Amino acid sequence: MLTHATTYRVIYGDTDQMGVVYYANYLRFFEMGRSAMFRHLGLSYREIEAQGYVLPVSEAFCKYQASAHYDDVLTIETSLDATIRGGMKFNYTILRKADGTPLATGHTRHACMTTEGRVVRPPGFLKDLVARYDGTA
Repeated sequence: MLTHATTYRVIYGDTDQMGVVYYANYLRFFEMGRSAMFRHLGLSYREIEAQGYVLPVSEAFCKYQASAHYDDVLTIETSLDATIRGGMKFNYTILRKADGTPLATGHTRHACMTTEGRVVRPPGFLKDLVARYDGTA
């Protein structure tokens, strides 16, 4: 399975009045992980869009397990579920780096669409990229 890890330090703007990371920000952390994974593979979202495709979120799920706080360094582990054929699915685990405490797990599913709005299967360049790094090519 293709997995990538990136880190992020929680800023004040991520937290609520109690100094706890606001729940909706975990979806932003998922996006950070997904974007970092694509960059690690040598492709940015900008380049995907330049080739005429977008990957809108069609489903998001997050299970909260513990709170993150201001100045925590988070490890965002992102893995790509290569078994999905009609789009893409990413799984996430967010951990507190200092002690490895699991903070949240979840996933996002993405449709693959042309920039004109037509739903399509992932194009060859995306499938090839994933296969090359997942060891299936």
